[in-house]
Amino acid sequence: MSGELMTEATRRRLTGRQADTVRRLTDAAVEEVRETGFDGLTVRNVARRAGVAPATAYTYFASKNHLITEVFWRRLSALPPVQATPGRPRERVVAVLREIALLVSDEPQLAAACTTAMLGGDPDVQELRARIGLAIRRRLVVALSPESDGGPLPETETRVVRALEFAYAGALVHAGMGYTSYAEMADRLTEVAELLL
Repeated sequence: MSGELMTEATRRRLTGRQADTVRRLTDAAVEEVRETGFDGLTVRNVARRAGVAPATAYTYFASKNHLITEVFWRRLSALPPVQATPGRPRERVVAVLREIALLVSDEPQLAAACTTAMLGGDPDVQELRARIGLAIRRRLVVALSPESDGGPLPETETRVVRALEFAYAGALVHAGMGYTSYAEMADRLTEVAELLL
């Protein structure tokens, strides 16, 4: 992903100053979730922590779901590109799934907040969810078939990518419901990838 995408808010392109405000808000949101959990999180409290007016925070984020989904999006887009390293596709796919599964796993409160927030129905969350889905798909496609450069795959490989996407989404919900930890989620996804590939 380009640096421009990392500083772009869901609603519009940002100036340098605006990008800094959004960064401060997303950083403050992570701190707030650590202290209060997702249920205690409010955009108003995040704004206070970030040192900006609540009205300014709402200019960038329509809801706490939008704000936390933006946190996940920024972490995902900051990952280095998938390398077309030698080896079997299974190893590359497992590496991609583990990387995505472990993106917020060391912060259980944030991981749970991301799961809940990404299921939100507001339009800004839906747009970010689509971006997240496309980024994950692109990473899986390149891992499965590096020569595709993220483009169309043969039908069999397309079905494998779809199954992996469903596995990831299901694992995210499973962990969000407390049935497994986010770290264990990476192990379960590895098992699924090994079965499929």
